[in-house]
Amino acid sequence: MNIDKTFDLYGPYLDVLARLLIAAIFWLSAIPQIQDFAGTQGFMESKGIPGILLPVVIALEIAGSFAVIAGWKVRIFSFLLAGYTLLAALFFHNNWSDPMHYYSFMKNLGMAGGLLFLTVNGVGKFSLDARNRPVA
Repeated sequence: MNIDKTFDLYGPYLDVLARLLIAAIFWLSAIPQIQDFAGTQGFMESKGIPGILLPVVIALEIAGSFAVIAGWKVRIFSFLLAGYTLLAALFFHNNWSDPMHYYSFMKNLGMAGGLLFLTVNGVGKFSLDARNRPVA
C-alpha cells in the first residue's frame, strides 16, 4: 500500500479531525470563563490585563473555535487564535520554575504552531472555505 495514496484518501477527514482537536480547547475554556466571569476578570487583572477585555477573549474563543471547526475564514481565525495563545502563554504561564507553568507554556507554543500551520495552509475540501473557492 502506498502511504501517500492513503493520506490523499483520508487526508480530508484527518483535516476535519485536526481542526476539531485544535479548536476544542478554546470553546471548552470559554465555558468556565462565562460561569465565573467576575473571578476570571479578577485573575486577568491580577496579571496586568484589563478585565474589560474578557468579553473579547470569550468571543474570540467561541467564534474562533467554531469557525476553525467549520472551516470558515480559517486563515483569519487561526491567526487570531495563534496570537491569543502566544499572549496567554507569555502573560499567564511565565513562571517557569513551576513545572505546570512550563508545560502549559510549551503546550501553548505547540498550539500556536498548529494554528499558524492552518493560517499558512488553509483547510481541505470539507470546509465552508472550500465551498467558496472558484472551480479551476
